[in-house]
Amino acid sequence: MVGMKSSDFLVFTQVPDAMGLTIDMKSELESCTVSSVQNRDVKQFSKKHLFDGDLETCWSSDQGLPQWISINLKEPVALCALKMQFQGGFAGQHCSILADGGNNTDFYPEDNNSVQSFQLPKNCRGKNVKITFNSSTDFFGRIVIYGLWLEKCEDSCEHSKSD
Repeated sequence: MVGMKSSDFLVFTQVPDAMGLTIDMKSELESCTVSSVQNRDVKQFSKKHLFDGDLETCWSSDQGLPQWISINLKEPVALCALKMQFQGGFAGQHCSILADGGNNTDFYPEDNNSVQSFQLPKNCRGKNVKITFNSSTDFFGRIVIYGLWLEKCEDSCEHSKSD
């Protein structure tokens, strides 16, 4: 099942193939902050688990909304896709992504355990990226993510060209 991009929000796509080049967060990440960690247990549910490549570990937020992840990269990039793997029952419902103070782009994940890909608008560029989870499938507003990947555009991609 493949979703099409709408002018006012992004639609889920189940295509696991890369749309761009996956950013190596170990070398390109300057810092990451999150809104909360479940029971303040940073050993078990830390933000570092978002990028560790181990799908047995996760970031788990505490209860309450909104929850968010703020990513600061070392260099500005043109972003073409966001991929996330939630735990079913603890997925974001109405979410948004914002890069360097540009326009908020809404997206709506499905409530499942699959890696979900969201194509980003071509004006999604920057070094500072904030993902906000305005609502959750969990009654208490918790979010659980096993992996988060940002994809930067290849030189030939429309996203990488300045307006």
